[in-house]
Amino acid sequence: MLFYTHDGCLRHEAQRGHPERPDRLRAVNQSLSACGLMDRFECRVARPIETEGLAAVHDPAYLAQLDAASPASGLVRLDPDTAMNPDTLCAAALAAGAVTDAVQAVLDGFDNRAFCAVRPPGHHAEVGAAMGFCYYNSIALGAAQALKQVDRVAILDFDVHHGNGTVDAFKDRPDVLVCSSFQHPFYPYRHTDVDAPNIVNTPLPAGTDGAAFRRAIERGWADAVNAHRPDLILVSAGFDAHRDDRLGGLLLEDEDFRWITEFIVDLAEAHAGGRVVSALEGGYDLAALGRCAVLHAEALQSGG
Repeated sequence: MLFYTHDGCLRHEAQRGHPERPDRLRAVNQSLSACGLMDRFECRVARPIETEGLAAVHDPAYLAQLDAASPASGLVRLDPDTAMNPDTLCAAALAAGAVTDAVQAVLDGFDNRAFCAVRPPGHHAEVGAAMGFCYYNSIALGAAQALKQVDRVAILDFDVHHGNGTVDAFKDRPDVLVCSSFQHPFYPYRHTDVDAPNIVNTPLPAGTDGAAFRRAIERGWADAVNAHRPDLILVSAGFDAHRDDRLGGLLLEDEDFRWITEFIVDLAEAHAGGRVVSALEGGYDLAALGRCAVLHAEALQSGG
């Protein structure tokens, strides 16, 4: 399996105590290394996405606003939860570049699976707005890269928060299926009411446990993916639906993240030649994040 990361993703940091902190990425990489997975991956250093590539998803005026707001020192707050330091856009470009490079490598046949351990996350970044700790929508940019070569892509998002930015990018694009499970009602309170054949929203009430989560995913996603027949599956891998994660109110256990990864791999084997590219989104309890990232990566590597 291909594995992408970059130390530059550690340099983005908001104020002290912010949940989306560099220690998240350290927890993932240290956990993968401690169990020996790093020795089994083909590790690649992420490269920043080219500036012009960002316009495949984002409004050029929005990109110009982000560039203008980027500080030479200190922090600039874009909303109450989302701030930039001088290294933020560099880190976000590395995260997006990891995903687009991974997509290209998988389509070129170097491997049929890839995991991108990167930050900041991206699935809340809309076509023209940063929010929810997100600046560039890496998974959406990966889909745009894939569509240069293939006809259909599916994006499967199992974060505790709705993938509003990804829905915003593709709500009028029938060649991209977006399935998003999320606690509801809950942040970001946007695009959960989109009614389109290629958008599958799977809202889950606070307190949903693993058994109910699995039923909802099987009921909502399997038929949609089977009908769409994607050439590639992209994954927004959020681990903040874990019961130990205090940012949300879902009650998933470690093994639920192995299960959903195996579910996704089975769909990829059926339709996409086994091709899956996954990117880290949420997950803020460091211990749970590290454990679940290991289970996710193991299932990606061994599935099929």
